[in-house]
Order: sequence, then C-alpha cells, then structure tokens
Amino acid sequence: MRSSKLGIDFKKVDEAKIIASSIATEVQQFVNQYTTVTVERTLCRLMGIDEIDTHEAPLPNVVVDQLHQHGLLGQGVLYFLGNSLLETGLNPQQVAERIAKNELDITKLPIHPDEEISNVLAPYIEATLQRISGNVAQRNRFIERLGEGAKPYIYVIVATGNIYEDVVQAQAAARQGADIIAVIRTTGQSLLDFVPYGATTEGFGGTFATQENFRIMRKALDEVGEEVGRYIRLCNYCSGLCMPEIAAMGALERLDVMLNDALYGILFRDINPQRTLIDQYFSRIINGFAGVIINTGEDNYLTTADAFEEAHTVLASDLINEQLALLAGVPEEQMGLGHAFEMDPEMENGFLYELAQAQMTREIFPKAPLKYMPPTKFMTGNIFKGHLQDALFNMIGIWTKQGIQLLGMPTEAIHTPFMSDRFLAIENAKYIFNNMSNIGDEVEFKEGGVIRQRAQVVLDKAITLLKIIEREGLFVTLEKGNFGNVKRPKTCGKGLQGVVAKSVHYYNPFIERMSNVI
Repeated sequence: MRSSKLGIDFKKVDEAKIIASSIATEVQQFVNQYTTVTVERTLCRLMGIDEIDTHEAPLPNVVVDQLHQHGLLGQGVLYFLGNSLLETGLNPQQVAERIAKNELDITKLPIHPDEEISNVLAPYIEATLQRISGNVAQRNRFIERLGEGAKPYIYVIVATGNIYEDVVQAQAAARQGADIIAVIRTTGQSLLDFVPYGATTEGFGGTFATQENFRIMRKALDEVGEEVGRYIRLCNYCSGLCMPEIAAMGALERLDVMLNDALYGILFRDINPQRTLIDQYFSRIINGFAGVIINTGEDNYLTTADAFEEAHTVLASDLINEQLALLAGVPEEQMGLGHAFEMDPEMENGFLYELAQAQMTREIFPKAPLKYMPPTKFMTGNIFKGHLQDALFNMIGIWTKQGIQLLGMPTEAIHTPFMSDRFLAIENAKYIFNNMSNIGDEVEFKEGGVIRQRAQVVLDKAITLLKIIEREGLFVTLEKGNFGNVKRPKTCGKGLQGVVAKSVHYYNPFIERMSNVI
C-alpha cells in the first residue's frame, strides 16, 4: 500500500504513467524504423575499432562515412563489416585502417550469407559484452569492499579543461567528501559529430570527453577511493550528437553516471529531434546494460521558463523519460530523473513550494536515484546570499531523500570553481545532511496546507499536459514549445542528415544482447 505525506492520489499517478507510456510507445515505434551515423559508429567502437587516421578523423567515422556516401548505411555497418572480415581475413581494426588508407571499399566486396556474417562477428560481440559485464562486476566488488557514500550522493564538478588538472581537483574533492565527480565537457562538444581522440589538455569551460580521458579519471578515482575508503563514482556527458558513442566509451571504461537525455539536446542545443531520440534509445540500452545511472535534464527547463509556473512541465517530462528509459531496459534504480531548486528567492513561501515539488517527485518515483540540481538562475555573484540559497537547497535534498545532490558553489555565476569553493560547498552539505538526517521521517505536512495543495496542483497540471502530448504527439509538442518555452521543429536542427531508414536486412545484435526489457 503506497502512502503519501502530501496526500497525493496515486490513482492519478498511475493515470499519468499510463499516458506517458502511450507517448513513449509512439516515439519508440518511430525510433525502431531508423538508425543514425552515430549508432553505427557506436557499433564500430563496440567491435573494437578505435584511433584516428592521418587527418585526425576517428576511424569509426571513416568506416561509417564510406557506407553513408554510398547510400548503404540502412543495412547497418555490422553487415558490411562482418562481410569484410570473411572476405579479407582481417579483424575490424585492420579493416578500418585499410579504409582510412583508401585501400579497401567494403561496399564492393562479394557478399557472403547472413549466417556466415553473424558467425564471424560473434566472437567480437561476445568479447565486448564480457568486458562491460566485467566492469559491472568490478564496480560491485569495489562497493562491497569499500562501501560508498550515503544518499543523497554528494555530486560535484571539475571543469579545468585539462584532464590532468581535473584529476588533481577530483581527488581533492573526494578527500573532502564528494561521492560523484562529474567531469564537465568542454563548451560545444555536444555539437561535434565525432568523438575527439586521446588525452586532452585544452578545453573551454570543461574538458573533452574522450575514452582516454575516461580511463585516466577512472584510474585516479579508484586510487583515491582506496585512500579514503569508499567507492567514488565518475560522471560524464553522453548527450549531444555522439550520445551512444560516448555511452559505449563510458561502458568500456567503467563510468558510473551519464548525463543522457534527448530532450535536453533538442531544447538547449538545437539537435534535430528525430536524430537524438534515435540515438538516445541505443545509448540507454548501453547504459542500462553497463549499470550506469542516467541523469536527465529537466532542471534546464526552469532556466528558460518560470520555475513556479512551469513546474508541471518538469514532472511531465520526467514521466515520459521514465517510460522511454524502461523501453530501453534501464531499471528504475538507474534513473536519475532531473528536477531543480530554481524558484525566485524573492517569492514568498518559495521554500515551501520547492519542498512540495521535491517531495512530490520523490513519491512519484520512489525507486529512482533522483538528480536534484542547485539554484543557478538567480545566483548573482553575492556569495553570501548564494551560500544561503545552496543551504536551503541542501535542506530539501536531505528532507525529501533525493538520490543525487549536485552541489551549488558560493561562486556560482562568477567563475569555474576553485578547490576552496568546492570545499565550502561540501562542508555546507555535510553539515546539513548530518544535522537534519531524519527530518523527513519526523515532520508531516498539514492537510489542506500550502505544501500539499501545491503538489496536487502540479500533478493535475502535469496530467493535463500529458493528455495534450498524447493527443498531438511528442514531436508536435516540441514544435509548440511546451517544454522550457523553446520551440524545435521535427525537420530542423543539427544532425538530421545523419538519420537513415533501416533496410529489411538491418543487423544490430547488441540491442537484443544488452537489453533488459522483459
């Protein structure tokens, strides 16, 4: 029997989830018909293809571009890659290197039977699945032996642009008490239609997401984890035009958390809706299989729209994201659904409204490690007031049992945080989490009071919006600007040229092998 401190009618919650499921199913029916250049590059990476050519183009791009230029990508890269292995006797990496040197055109080779192609690919597929499964087992062994921080996980960012400096700051943060380190991506990487290669030391506002950078940071966090006696989780970003590729890299290098949300890319990076929803599906299959917690970006809606008036859009999007994730085999325990503390601090009783929103989200998604985002929109550079705003945010985080608490910094809106700023933020959170540890178990909300009424209004408005989306479809909803007051047409935006209809012979066994869908 579900109980609600807010007096929520769970029949309404069930209704909302049924509507959201209908919306997600319609989207999935569209997604199932298409692949993208990114999905196919991801398959190259999962087959062991890596490195760059003499022009610094990643070899997965080189292989996929050859097929795309011949109009054959709809059959899937694995079909042609497997055929080339049979015909040449080479391995996938060697095939890619020959293509890069203009010594091989895999579209012109004699075609072998489908069964033979499947059989020759099988050992490479199995090796990748075993490597990722081994990473999951290794993570579990670390946690069993060392333990990890209590929820809400204390989540902080590093963003120097230099992976080696990021390591210094990340290890310092872990010693100060952080549980999750997020390496912010350099500005604009989400719009690159390729993944940079190797360790990087120059970035603006963040550090390039590369597989080597992932490896370097994972090693550093394992080392400091042994030192401090708890497992430190690593987070990066697989949103953008390379969503499933970066998800695959993260799975191969044992990342633990990934920013993974098509709607974020559509609304705030103007990525074509078709492209990124297709990419999102495969990226979430990979994340689900790899035990990675996905973070969604609903908190960003409240930076472009009013947090009080548009709170229901966050809930509606969370409900849709939950259903899309379930269709990709992501369990609820890996859904870091996003929301935020973003109301105007001058609003009377704003804290009560924020508390209502957070408690409502917790009750509607009881198994999810919710990702709670700090105040940003109304940070002014007044570090003393900002520190108080962050303290109120931390109070709600522990009160409502959030899963992931992304800490605000006193210098928000001034500069990239110094280690001292991060220390103050962690100290703030630890003080409040300790002193208010059980407040959520002790305090009840007045029947008919501001908090209960607010939660019920937001839920009702979310259901109304979901009914509209169900009637019109998600693509039309995005065109009308119902999320974040940002309008995005279905046939516009970056990356549309990379969307390809699947042929009847399309082949991607990773979907079936990785999917946890029952």
